[in-house]
Amino acid sequence: MPMPKRETGEIFQKRLQQVLHRSGLNKAQFAESIGVNRSALAQLLSDQLLRLPRAETLASIASTYNVSIDWLLGLSQDEHVSSAVSSALEIEQVTNGEHTQLGQWHRDAMGYKIRYVPSNLPDSLMIEAVIAYERQYAQVPLEIRKLETHSQLAYNRIDESEMEVCMPLQRLKLLAQGVGIWEELPKQLRRQQLEHIKKLLHDLYPTYRLFLYDGRKIFSAPLTLFGSKRAVIYVGDMYVVINTLEEIRALTRHFDRLIRNTEVNPHESAQFVQALLEQYF
Repeated sequence: MPMPKRETGEIFQKRLQQVLHRSGLNKAQFAESIGVNRSALAQLLSDQLLRLPRAETLASIASTYNVSIDWLLGLSQDEHVSSAVSSALEIEQVTNGEHTQLGQWHRDAMGYKIRYVPSNLPDSLMIEAVIAYERQYAQVPLEIRKLETHSQLAYNRIDESEMEVCMPLQRLKLLAQGVGIWEELPKQLRRQQLEHIKKLLHDLYPTYRLFLYDGRKIFSAPLTLFGSKRAVIYVGDMYVVINTLEEIRALTRHFDRLIRNTEVNPHESAQFVQALLEQYF
């Protein structure tokens, strides 16, 4: 016999409180971790409403905190998921296949804040000629790399998207100067790339925010944080994928340290690029 809706709501609310308490997060942080705002979480916890969540929210709570949906709804006393749990750490190889996993990871994280430390220039800010120059010796085929870049930019243009990018300010200076890896890139293309970056930083702000830190003072490996769902560290020809909440939080704290060491804030980043254009071109 089906459980009455009110009883289901009472059990769900009680078990949601348990998950929230065990998480060690405040309500705002917990709401972000399951992909809702604080007001929606307050409604789920309200004694007056006894409201059940949407299916995607229920699935997010279950997957993020490793509990079963049946347990959340009072259909089972077994808290743990019965299916195999994703391993804490996975290796994804960069291959010559039709695509990498990056596009799917971005789609999975829709509605979450994505935080990104690029290996060189941010993907979605690169022009095709610079992609071709930078990736001429890379393992991923050029056309696939261009497709991923366009897909990334399309994601950044969606109103619901939110991305924070941290990188050393020296990386843009080296591009402007045409030294290091950029020494064979024609001056005209370097200027075109910087102008493109400046325009996109202006157009995409504030949902896309670029923080520039001094690479002499602080270091970060290339990584992407897909909300609280997963973290991906790029190590050359493979991605190290981290699925455990504690380690994702540690990497999030690392990203926060990068932001605290910012020399150029997002509202200043387009002006910083303009200054480089005026100085070197």
